[in-house]
Amino acid sequence: MSEPIVAAASAPVLHKTAGGNSAYHNFNNDFAHVQDPNERRRLALAEIDKAPFGWYHVRACVVAGVGFFTDSYDIFAVGLLTTMLGIVYWPKKGSMPTNSDTAIKVATSGGTIVGQLGFGALADIVGRKRMYGLELIVIIFATLAQSLTSNSPSVNIVGVIIFWRVIMGIGIGGDYPLSSIITSEFATTKWRGAMMGAVFAMQGLGQLGAAVIMIIVTAGFKESLLTSKTYANCQGVCGVAVDKMWRTLIGFGAVPACIALYYRLTIPETPRYTFDVARDVEKAGDDVAAYMAGKASGDSVDEVARAKGRIAGEEVMTVPKASFKDFISYYSKWKNGKILLGTAGSWFLLDVAYYGVSLNTPIILQTIGFSGGPTVYKQLMNTAVGNLIVVLAGAIPGYWVSVATIDVFGRKPVQFMGFIILTILFCVFGFAYTKLSGHGLLAIYVLAQFFFNFGPNTTTFIVPGECFPTRYRSTSHGFSAASGKLGAVIAQAAIAPLRTRGAKKGATGRAASPWLPHVLEIFALFMFLGIFTTMCIPETARKTLEELAGEDESHDVHDEETDVREISKEPAVEEKIAA
Repeated sequence: MSEPIVAAASAPVLHKTAGGNSAYHNFNNDFAHVQDPNERRRLALAEIDKAPFGWYHVRACVVAGVGFFTDSYDIFAVGLLTTMLGIVYWPKKGSMPTNSDTAIKVATSGGTIVGQLGFGALADIVGRKRMYGLELIVIIFATLAQSLTSNSPSVNIVGVIIFWRVIMGIGIGGDYPLSSIITSEFATTKWRGAMMGAVFAMQGLGQLGAAVIMIIVTAGFKESLLTSKTYANCQGVCGVAVDKMWRTLIGFGAVPACIALYYRLTIPETPRYTFDVARDVEKAGDDVAAYMAGKASGDSVDEVARAKGRIAGEEVMTVPKASFKDFISYYSKWKNGKILLGTAGSWFLLDVAYYGVSLNTPIILQTIGFSGGPTVYKQLMNTAVGNLIVVLAGAIPGYWVSVATIDVFGRKPVQFMGFIILTILFCVFGFAYTKLSGHGLLAIYVLAQFFFNFGPNTTTFIVPGECFPTRYRSTSHGFSAASGKLGAVIAQAAIAPLRTRGAKKGATGRAASPWLPHVLEIFALFMFLGIFTTMCIPETARKTLEELAGEDESHDVHDEETDVREISKEPAVEEKIAA
């Protein structure tokens, strides 16, 4: 038994690797001499977890965050889009039918559900690296196609827009699990919440970008827009100007996606996936080193050493191997199933209210008197400025307060606090709606946006990327996110349209949405239920991903007897390679 040990110890073969882009560092070469796959895994992942916060962490957040900037821009520009489509394609009325407006808004969420489930599962099956970047390609293609769409005698503009927004939604959906888990699996334990929060906070900047671009294009076409006083009369040069405006607004969403595409296509695979799912021990070490060195991938790994590592990984690794049977077994245990219930349920309840109000910001601003004006120019400019105020005063501060405090307060307390305060705010918003002035309603709406983001909107994104095992992390995050978008679909298709119930023809302002107070009261109920689903999730702050997945025991260093037994297997491994 001693001879193999002497041979292995006397002539170690070190297979150095390199690779990765400037956003992702590769940690692995430090541990190429370690023979035991479990020990090498433990050391490599510990290196990621304890790494001091550096520029490569910042760059990683930016690369992932630019995608979320694009996602948010495309999602929340839809309120401005439907307003302008109504002006252009319903010239005598000045607004599109409620059914068409709802269908366009629901289309993105419907596509997003498909993308979250599909990309989430594929990232666990084929790997994070192979899928990352493909979702941006889908978004870029669908965004440009959407901006070039036109009406025709045989095809209605609404149908074509819906088609392309479904495709765009699939790409957006893929970004949720991929960006979350890639950031999570590369992050240092101490600041993992802040890194994931910073990625998600780019949503706020995306909303800001949509409002700013709307202000710019409105100012650019000012002279044409001043020719009409109402949306219904915006024809001729006014109608042409608005048609150009919505195409510019939507098309600009492809620009940041194009910037981030190269960096996403050249990331290394996350070491956790390579260790735990692919069982490629040599490659996993490469990926750690590549990430830390800021390269796309490692140097070519010796294929014989890689084959040995894979066989040893299959036989020796203590982390369970992914399979359908193991998936069912894992989630059939209540301690695991309740966590998925908590993440999916919380996200579902949140998005009913969040998307119910956020996608209808222009309508709410109009209802409470913050988007009127004597000309089409003033009306569109006031709508854009109103969006800007809501984002700057509520959404963006909420996101970045979360980033600053999420690792201090913890995820669970922030989510509890958010749901409780939102329940109170929506109760006040709904029950006191007729008694409050426009300024009072705007203040409550801004506060709601703040506590959405300094609360469950951020935590529901972070927690699913942390609390599940590597082999099912992406699938579970995608399922949780898809549950949220299902809530958004219900909000848009079934709840939000109730706002016009009982409205008289030609009514404006608050009279055009007489049932809005009751809709807000319904949202308060969903926020209240979120308090209970939060009880099912664990606190994930300052814990390693392996600790949260219950895999600490797999990190134990093998004793000498185990090492002897595994080293003595080398001849058998070589026989398998030769075969």
